[in-house]
Amino acid sequence: MTSPPRVPTRIRAEETESRAGRLGALTTRIQLGRAMTSESANYFLLLGITLFMVVFGLVMVLSSSAVESHNDSNNFFARFWSQGAYALVGLPLMFVVSRLPRAFWRRSIWFFLAAACFLQVLVLLTPLGMEIGGNRNWLKIGSLTVQPSEAIKLALVVWLGIVLARKREVLGQWKHVAIPVVPVAGGAIALVTLGGDLGTTMIMAGLVLGGLFFAGVRIRYLFTGVVAVGVVAFFVAISSASRLGRIAAAFGGTSAANPDVDWQINNGFYALASGGVFGVGLGNSHSKWSWLPAADTDFIFAIIGEELGLIGAVVVLLLFVMLAIVFLRIIHSSTDPFARVTTAAIMVWLIGQAFVNIAVVLGVIPVLGVPLPLISAGGTAMISSMTAIGIVLSFARQSHRDSLAAQRRDAEDLRA
Repeated sequence: MTSPPRVPTRIRAEETESRAGRLGALTTRIQLGRAMTSESANYFLLLGITLFMVVFGLVMVLSSSAVESHNDSNNFFARFWSQGAYALVGLPLMFVVSRLPRAFWRRSIWFFLAAACFLQVLVLLTPLGMEIGGNRNWLKIGSLTVQPSEAIKLALVVWLGIVLARKREVLGQWKHVAIPVVPVAGGAIALVTLGGDLGTTMIMAGLVLGGLFFAGVRIRYLFTGVVAVGVVAFFVAISSASRLGRIAAAFGGTSAANPDVDWQINNGFYALASGGVFGVGLGNSHSKWSWLPAADTDFIFAIIGEELGLIGAVVVLLLFVMLAIVFLRIIHSSTDPFARVTTAAIMVWLIGQAFVNIAVVLGVIPVLGVPLPLISAGGTAMISSMTAIGIVLSFARQSHRDSLAAQRRDAEDLRA
């Protein structure tokens, strides 16, 4: 009886490694599939809308900034590459933040808020601060320019959620609302106001009021806050000739102090009007050829309306409406007051800022100089917005897991 032929040791080893490799790949796919299927519909909807808006924004930044980039640096892609680099920083940061536990923010938020305010103090009191368009709101360190007010927004929404969640049982008393909010949130907003950035000040005041509303603070307290914000905004507006000129231009007057505002508003109208329903085509804008200032930042919506027409402009509006709906779904599905208040404040921040930007382009309100979230050029704004959405993604994940755990407990109780 003959014995079976021997297989060489090297061949057996290769077959074993091949099987191990296939098994490892299969295990990785299974683990990845489990990780992806464990997330909620709200998680994927928010993630999908965010990624689409970031990619769309990069396309529009490339289109709207190509001419100015070539004039400034002899490179059509200079601002696009810069914005793309910031998006590549914001994307992994968003995913990392979406995995952080809530305990991390409760332990560290005071440090982050203090650090952001310290950077804003450097803007106001040191030569590192830089003034653009009459606003001293940027910090220049070497070739890097950052906007500390964006970091203050991010820290402030989380701080609001933590503090208001802890005090939820006593928010019916005005002193328990005023004591933490006025000195801390009011002080942070005052630092930005001292730099002259009225637009960012109004967005920050709005997100604070929005957080208070969703925390259950009484309407009469909120009305007092709105009146106080209005009074402060009035005095800040009349304290600058540039801001008075913007207000005059918005109502059809002229601005001797800042004639470019009239130019900007009028050319924004021309851009929207020339786009018609279907637009002149992506990349074919005439306004970006040095006619429309801030074409890739504050007035990028005008370029969208010109190149993509009314249809493109409506799509952008619908994207922000969908974003608001997802935020509201996450608020509704969460039982944690911290998650609810923080998500609400982030919603007011991003959606409110979007509609302020669009209202400026449409001439409804004076020029305030706030970017269109996730779409306009601006590195610090892009990173802070994506980080804020990462925080909301973490709430969506945790809320879904809490719901599944409750369902399992109910099933076990029924079986028992």
